[in-house]
Amino acid sequence: MKTVLHVEQLSGGYSPKRAIIHDLNMDIKEGEMIGLIGVNGAGKSTTIKHILGLMTPHRGVVTINGTTLEEDVELYRSSYTYVPETPILFDELTVEEHLRLTAMAYGVPQEQFSQRAEQLLERFHMTKKRKAISAHLSKGMKQKVMIMSALLAKPSLFIIDEPFLGLDPLGIRSLLEDLVEVKHAGSAILMSSHILSTVEHYCDRFMMLDQGRIVAQGTLQDMLQQASQHSQQNVTTLEDAFYAMLNGGEA
Repeated sequence: MKTVLHVEQLSGGYSPKRAIIHDLNMDIKEGEMIGLIGVNGAGKSTTIKHILGLMTPHRGVVTINGTTLEEDVELYRSSYTYVPETPILFDELTVEEHLRLTAMAYGVPQEQFSQRAEQLLERFHMTKKRKAISAHLSKGMKQKVMIMSALLAKPSLFIIDEPFLGLDPLGIRSLLEDLVEVKHAGSAILMSSHILSTVEHYCDRFMMLDQGRIVAQGTLQDMLQQASQHSQQNVTTLEDAFYAMLNGGEA
């Protein structure tokens, strides 16, 4: 399978004199969902910001579909879509206008846009809100608009940071079903989440960060085995593995 995201020996931080993440290596292939997990302050957001090109690495390389940000800014940025933890929308645009803006930015054909937009509005129970301006939406509804926009674009790589915050149970189920769909269609997904009991059932592999370093990675079975060896106990869930590896660190 083709490697979509390649991260090699990535180190960086907000200050050129102090690294927050250290020597990270990661590959995500087509049709693969990776769960990025760790306590608050472990380096998850910093890692994501480097992948997005919002921060300059101290050292290391990040490529999407074999291209770095420096080689082709437009191609690099058009290859991914990002759903942040806190939704960011234009206050005076409606839900439908946000979707249309996304379609224009990613070159989605009109016919495909119309069909896909209707499907997403219905699936996320936002049909009645299509003409509502974002300033009048709840946080959960704003999050739905961000997620619908990402799913509409269907890029090579989805980068999703804490997607379940603010979503109702129906929204969470709709998101997970759509992520499975785009994964089967060949997109790669990097998802950061504290809801371990949920991501355990959907991610193909996991990467656990602690103090900016990878402390465990692999399939669920790999994670359980590493945690069992670390704690010398029989670990049976991702949540138990998390606490075993991080000594009960506050999530």
